[in-house]
Amino acid sequence: MTHHTHPDIVKRLRRAQGHLTVTIRHLEEGRGCADLAQQLHAVEKAIGNAKKALIHDHINRCLDKSVGIPSHDIQLMIEDFKNLSKYL
Repeated sequence: MTHHTHPDIVKRLRRAQGHLTVTIRHLEEGRGCADLAQQLHAVEKAIGNAKKALIHDHINRCLDKSVGIPSHDIQLMIEDFKNLSKYL
């Protein structure tokens, strides 16, 4: 199932792919550790951001729909879970 956030996630993954390509090139060229660490950090952040976007999309779209009309207590638990998931 495709959600409206999937194109954004694809962009994030393509960004990670670009950073990874540069990292590999830097390794092959014998670049310094600082350059390599910076590129690897960029790859890691891009993938992490894509993962967070996917998880938040799932929570917002799938979890809310599966619960239906939740009680007040369940609504609070879902909102609490959404807030907590920001730290993934």
